[in-house]
Amino acid sequence: MLRSELRSFHAVAKFSGFSAAARALNISQPTLSTQVRSLEQRYGVELFHRIGREVRLSVPGQELFVITSRLNQAELDAENLMESFRGLTAGCLNIAAVGPFHATDMIVAFKQKYPLIDVQVVFGNSHRCFERILSYEADVGIIAEVPTDERVTTIPYSTHKVVTFVNSEHPFFDRDDISINDLEGQKIVRRESGSTTRMAIERELARRNVTVEAVLELGSREAIWKAVEQGLGLGFVADFEFVPHPNLKMIPIRDADVETRYYLAFLSDRADSRLIATFSGIIVG
Repeated sequence: MLRSELRSFHAVAKFSGFSAAARALNISQPTLSTQVRSLEQRYGVELFHRIGREVRLSVPGQELFVITSRLNQAELDAENLMESFRGLTAGCLNIAAVGPFHATDMIVAFKQKYPLIDVQVVFGNSHRCFERILSYEADVGIIAEVPTDERVTTIPYSTHKVVTFVNSEHPFFDRDDISINDLEGQKIVRRESGSTTRMAIERELARRNVTVEAVLELGSREAIWKAVEQGLGLGFVADFEFVPHPNLKMIPIRDADVETRYYLAFLSDRADSRLIATFSGIIVG
C-alpha cells in the first residue's frame, strides 16, 4: 500500500513545499522527504522539479495530484458519511462563492439545522470558483453562469438584473434609470476577467455597439465600490448585491436585458455525499 507515500506527495503538492507539508501532516521533514523520494525511486519517475527550495509539479506529478485529490476527498467523504449516521454532528463543508450575499443566506439556513458542521467559505469570481470545485478544494460552489461540463452538476438558484451605480457627483445620480446608449463614452471601473457581471454587460454593450472607456480593473466588489465612490467612473453590479450608501446610487438600465444567473454546483461523482446532498436539499428543496 502506498497510502503514506501518496499522502506525503499530496501534501507537498498542495502546500508547494516540503516544510509546509511536513507541518501540515505533523511529521518531520526528513520523514516526508524520504516517503516522496521512495515513491519516485520505486517507479523511476520525477514528481517534482526542485529549484532551490522551490518545488514545482512535473507532468507526471500533475497527473498524480489529480488522482490523490480524489483519494483525499474520498477519505473525507467517508468520514463525513460515518459522521452522518450520528446525525451530521461533525464534519466540514467547504464552499466557493462569487460573493457573500447568497452565500450568507445559504449558510444561515444550513447552520440552523446543523450547527455542529464547520463551514468554510472562499470568495472569488465564477471562473475561480469553478476551478475550486474541479480541484476538490470546494465541496459546493455558489456561482454565476458556468461552462457546460459533464463533471459538474449545476442547480439553478436565482436570476438577477445587472444595474449600474454611480457616486453623488456623477451626472446620472439624479436619474431614475438610463438607456444603455447613455453609457457611450462613459468611464467604467470594471471587475477582473472571469467576472460574470463583467461578461454579461460587455456582451450587451458589444451587441448594441456602445463603446465605454475602462479606466480601472479591480479584483473585488469592495474595491470597485471604493473606486466608484471616489469618482473614478461608474460600476456594474447585480441588483441584489447593491447595498444602500449615502454617496452611491443604483440606476437600472431600462432598455437592456442584462442578467446574471446563479447556481449551486458540485462534482457529479460526489452527488451522493451526505454532506453535499444535505446542503443542496436545504438550499434548493
